Amino acid sequence: MSIIITIVIGFIVGLIARAIMPGNQSMGFILTAILGIVGSIVATYLGQAMGWYAQGDAAGWIASVIGAIIVLFVYGLIAKRS
Repeated sequence: MSIIITIVIGFIVGLIARAIMPGNQSMGFILTAILGIVGSIVATYLGQAMGWYAQGDAAGWIASVIGAIIVLFVYGLIAKRS
C-alpha cells in the first residue's frame, strides 16, 4: 500500500514542482507526472533510508517536492542537449 500512496503523492508533487519550476513548455502533463513520481519515490526512500524522517512525516512532502524539482531540472538539461 505504501508504494501506491507514494505514487499518488508523486503525481501531486510533480504538478507542484512543475508550477514552481515551469521550464520546458513542450513537456506534457503525463511526462511531468511521471517525473514527479520518480522524484517523489527517490526522495521518499532516500530520506527514510538515511534516517532523516519517518514514513508519513511532513518532511516527506517537502523532500518529495525537492526531489521532483531536481528530476525536472536534470531532465530539462538532458532534453536541451538532445
